[in-house]
Amino acid sequence: MEGDDSVKAIRGVLYILLQCTWGLPQTLLGLAVFLWNIRCRHYCYHGAVVTEGAFPFSASFGLFLFVTTKPARDKRKKGRIPYFQMKQCLLVHEYGHTIQSLLFGPLYLPVMGIPSAAWGFLPYFRRKRACGAAYSDFFTERLANRLGEWVTGERSMQDAVI
Repeated sequence: MEGDDSVKAIRGVLYILLQCTWGLPQTLLGLAVFLWNIRCRHYCYHGAVVTEGAFPFSASFGLFLFVTTKPARDKRKKGRIPYFQMKQCLLVHEYGHTIQSLLFGPLYLPVMGIPSAAWGFLPYFRRKRACGAAYSDFFTERLANRLGEWVTGERSMQDAVI
């Protein structure tokens, strides 16, 4: 068991080191958002710094995750998803974006971050989701789900229509 703890510690140090070097642009952006929301609740999740708040959306910037406390609806299931269930799924999904940050480094923002933001906010894509497209239908989100599930062993948003 002590060996497992040593491996986890080494992985944690490597995760932070890589996010603060290879993933520096997005981690600096995340640090700025973190400081802006310093009065919110914070905790660690698999080495990432999580901030919970009444944000209009959830996001990931390198080492930092921002998870909304606003309830979500899964439009296919015609009702609200319990907050505790959605929060955990969002954590896994957003953590998947931090793994993308590790893979893409300084290219993360243009290759993953900007397209992900466009999928989340542009009216055309919002209309597609309003008509039943799953959030994970977009490549950045599907990959974030898969990476988050693979690394944490936990369930993400999968095919939720939100």
